[in-house]
Amino acid sequence: MKLTLIRHGITHGNKYGLYYGATDLPLLEEGIAELRQRKLTHIYPEAPLYYTSPLQRTQQTLRELYGEVPFTVVEGFREMNFGDFEMRTVEDLKQDPAFLAWSDSMSETCCPNGESFAGVQRRALAAMAPILAAGEDAVCVIHGGVIACMMFHWFPGKAFEDWMLHPGTGWQVTVENGKPVSYVAAPFVPV
Repeated sequence: MKLTLIRHGITHGNKYGLYYGATDLPLLEEGIAELRQRKLTHIYPEAPLYYTSPLQRTQQTLRELYGEVPFTVVEGFREMNFGDFEMRTVEDLKQDPAFLAWSDSMSETCCPNGESFAGVQRRALAAMAPILAAGEDAVCVIHGGVIACMMFHWFPGKAFEDWMLHPGTGWQVTVENGKPVSYVAAPFVPV
């Protein structure tokens, strides 16, 4: 099985370095233009099954890259809810004691009124389990943090930050017997 994980295109949050996950931001025009340009120069893997999160930026990206293919919305693929930190930059937050406390132990600690990275990872892996069990090639257009959480779990040895992707890029994971065994960067540059 080939499982392709693609991060959505550029939004206002990406452009301005905001913590945003639960906020349902659309793609920026420049994000759409970048996806269209990359599609001209790269090959995005196709599959019989397509999945997105419930947020519009993933569904817009899917349509830009794959057209009007049928897809399934998976609630568990939504991005991390940053709670009180949503739509704020590190610069805005660097004096906030709650942010500083969360930053020191962010993997297990929930953002005030939000989630933890560990919680997002558990949620995303549970949402992915039936897709892996089905064993059919699939494309998931989802979020950078969600992809990083899964890759960090499946392929230990790298820092979490090493799994973060530029918008519109991702990984193609080879799955054998329901378990991810290897990966390559996606989309592919034609030879």
